[in-house]
Amino acid sequence: RTVKRKIGYMPDFFGVYDDLKVDEYMDFYAGIYGIPYRERKAITDQLLELVDLSHKRDFYVDSLSRGMKQRLCLARSLIHDPSLLILDEPASGLDPRARVEMKCILKELRNMKKTILISSHILSELSEMCTSIGIIDQGKMVASGTVEEVMDKLSHTGRIRVKVRERMEDAVRLLQEQPSVGKIDIAGNAIEASYKGDELVLSEILKRLVMQGIPVVSFTETGESLESVFMHLTEGSEGYDA
Repeated sequence: RTVKRKIGYMPDFFGVYDDLKVDEYMDFYAGIYGIPYRERKAITDQLLELVDLSHKRDFYVDSLSRGMKQRLCLARSLIHDPSLLILDEPASGLDPRARVEMKCILKELRNMKKTILISSHILSELSEMCTSIGIIDQGKMVASGTVEEVMDKLSHTGRIRVKVRERMEDAVRLLQEQPSVGKIDIAGNAIEASYKGDELVLSEILKRLVMQGIPVVSFTETGESLESVFMHLTEGSEGYDA
């Protein structure tokens, strides 16, 4: 029981009581956790404000949108002020606006020193929010660490995007002459290329472009995505999770 009081859990799909209003729903769960009646309203007010549902407190739970129900479930999981939150696909089924709102709430909770454990397949959002990640393949942890550490370990090449104002052919030819540069693609007035090396290699590539008088508008290291690393790690597997 002591451990359970330190944990807040938000499932992917959760049941709601259709005949309860939002504030009644919160009061019900506050009672389950033994929170004194005189403290419940203040806690409910704070949590509904955190998840931006104060204006829905008198609405029936079943009338809420999917995104609002997700935020209400998050508020419910915080009712007893747990130190650890376990969230299963918190952004599943949400539209783009609702996903952004959920991401902002999770960042705010992180700033409040909550430890948050997320299970999700939406890897692009995890890479923006998480300080550490773990990739599980068929029940085994195949990679773990910070996002940067995992990417560095598994990415043997990097990618750059070079935008030039003119002299595209000259820029492409110069890049082809660099032994550190691999495959080159053209996208409008930009060049995307893979490369092997560190920051010194990148600075040398940029230096050569500038010294040849090529008008470089931007020179950006794009890197591989977490999705591509994930697919590389789980290649050939049928069951995986992150």
